[in-house]
Amino acid sequence: MDDDTIRATLAARRAELVALREQSAESRQPVTLDQQSVGRLSRMDAMQGQAMAQAAEQRRATEIARIDAAERRLDDGTHGECLRCGEEIEPKRLEIDPAATLCVDCAREG
Repeated sequence: MDDDTIRATLAARRAELVALREQSAESRQPVTLDQQSVGRLSRMDAMQGQAMAQAAEQRRATEIARIDAAERRLDDGTHGECLRCGEEIEPKRLEIDPAATLCVDCAREG
């Protein structure tokens, strides 16, 4: 993949994540304590839903940060180099995840 294709892929994924962030904004809002309109179990369900939405938002934020870092690596010419060992990351791995930072061997090591 060339740099333009990688940039387009990263930009599309980022736009998708931002759209999901906007769609789920309401579900991450604090659950109101109004026992008159919502029963205790319904409120607990709402709180669980809120917690799940917040966790999903954290995963989205992490993925956006990975995309931003990959774009910076493209800008400085280091995209495709393993951050741990410095070897080239396999092109197939970058096709699957253009934001990958580690080669397969280093990723296996954890």
